[in-house]
Amino acid sequence: MTSTTSKLPVTKFKNCRILVNHKIIREDLWVRDGKIINPEKLFYSEKGHADKEVDCGNCIISPGYIDTQINGGFGVDFSSDAHKVKDGLLLVARNILSHGVTSYCPTVITSTPETYKEIIPEIKKQEGGPHGASVLGIHLEGPFISEEKKGAHPIDLIKTYEDNGFKEVMDTYSTLENVAIITLAPEFGNADVVIEELTRKGVVVSLGHSEANLEEAEEAVQHGARFITHLFNAMGPFHHRDPGIVGLLTSDNIPSDQEIFYGMIADGIHTNPAALRIAHRSHPDGMVLVTDAMAAMGLPSGRHQLGSVAVDVVHRRASVAGTTTLSGSIATMDDCVRHFKEATRCTTEQALEAATLHPAQMLRITDRKGTLEYDTDADFIFLDDDLNVSYTYIAGELVWDNSKDKIEVVQRSEDEEEIEYARDV
Repeated sequence: MTSTTSKLPVTKFKNCRILVNHKIIREDLWVRDGKIINPEKLFYSEKGHADKEVDCGNCIISPGYIDTQINGGFGVDFSSDAHKVKDGLLLVARNILSHGVTSYCPTVITSTPETYKEIIPEIKKQEGGPHGASVLGIHLEGPFISEEKKGAHPIDLIKTYEDNGFKEVMDTYSTLENVAIITLAPEFGNADVVIEELTRKGVVVSLGHSEANLEEAEEAVQHGARFITHLFNAMGPFHHRDPGIVGLLTSDNIPSDQEIFYGMIADGIHTNPAALRIAHRSHPDGMVLVTDAMAAMGLPSGRHQLGSVAVDVVHRRASVAGTTTLSGSIATMDDCVRHFKEATRCTTEQALEAATLHPAQMLRITDRKGTLEYDTDADFIFLDDDLNVSYTYIAGELVWDNSKDKIEVVQRSEDEEEIEYARDV
């Protein structure tokens, strides 16, 4: 019999090493009804046992990766073609399972109010499963950013909330339903009001694409901001007399009950390994790995799209067409984790937590995601010692098998007709 308390079957994952409490330890993992369970309660309170055992072959089991900044991939761009967004989300959600991502925040870059009005309602929070990774909410990157630090964002669509405050925010987005993160520049007037109101509504405010000095950045954090979008990129450079937003990593003007997290694109292109090491050694518990991937992820080099911006990809580097301005990445999360570990010489535990625990802490969802603690969602991945992904599980069910499954991509021909095809991973 299964259990005196529950009729649902119990699966025991054995012969594995699991990431728990900042350590990789040799211990079994027990799952029932999509959740990780405490085996002691099963044994002693319920008099139950495992209905199924899975031999993990001495692999590492980590919580599934969480990508909080991903603009698209496999031919899909979340900032364009509103009528195709739903299908695009399904395609990306399915394919990123192969890279260990079990939850993500689809990211929409600076766009017109009309585009936001069309696209935001199409991207809804959704639990993951065989269809793909969970959608944790939208990341709106722009349009309230600095023109001087626009990066690949279209300058003619950039706005400020200086005159109309939060009303301007709502007039632009129309709704904040299903929005998890908003990236904005905090140096404009009314920043305190806007940040406080967004925070009150449960939106994580991230500082980015900004020329803010350290004092302005600290004030933003004091009003509720808790994240930094792709640290070092699209912000004022570090200076010893005014370190700018980067200075938040070691600031002593952060409220004692406030944590600050920062995103890093560890693709070997956006950030020099020395800068990765400086950031990580300054504030290791705040590091959040992001891909900032765009539609070209998973596709060959060539001309691609990011919102309304044409992007050229050459030798893994994505740049605004005709310029050297970086425009997102084509990195995958498992590549970022491996590169981060190699570049910083951090521990395996630290590398994994930068893609699991820390983004969950930033989003305040550790009660269900980002850990292998009891009663959390059984979203996890099997890894070898080189951190290559072999299997991906969501809610305790196998949703990706590297030895069997394929991924699909959408490629555009010269006449923009879509061509779908599958390829081996």
